[in-house]
Amino acid sequence: MSIDRVESSDAELVRRVRAGDIGAYGVLVSRYRDRLGRYAVHMIGNREDAEEALQDTFVRAYRSLARCDAARFGAWLYGILVNRCRTTGARAARRRRMFVHDADALQGISHPGDDQADRLAWSDTVDRALAKLSPEHREAFLLKHVEDLEYEQIAELTGAGISALKMRVKRAREQLQQYLKEAEHVRPA
Repeated sequence: MSIDRVESSDAELVRRVRAGDIGAYGVLVSRYRDRLGRYAVHMIGNREDAEEALQDTFVRAYRSLARCDAARFGAWLYGILVNRCRTTGARAARRRRMFVHDADALQGISHPGDDQADRLAWSDTVDRALAKLSPEHREAFLLKHVEDLEYEQIAELTGAGISALKMRVKRAREQLQQYLKEAEHVRPA
């Protein structure tokens, strides 16, 4: 006979952490780490800086857990990450030139195909196109189309108005289409 394990809700885990169960925070970190990490990498464009923003997010969240509405833990955590990505991305941009805008660097990139090399090359092309977007456009696009959030949720996380967010997403799509077309013209025949 097996005992069915019921997964605890975020609110229950937050309550347990507040009561001193530090292990419950580990469950929350495990639950959100991959999704938040993916978002941070896309926003910042560098895995090391994204990892720094992610770690900082979890530390800040733990320290501020008393102020969190336990029922909205996920949205609250995303809000912290959005701010950490903005700060980390700005600092990283000042430290070094983050992206290559050189057509020669795009040589050899191809469309997605059946083999792993083509898929990796296409993924690299998309990452470069995302990196060319302004931080505001990239953030709105990723939250809408990668994280699949509603505009109301994005507005809550970013502090931007819904109409401004819709325009940012629209412009991001248009710019991405243009960047991907340009990358296609650069690759060798």
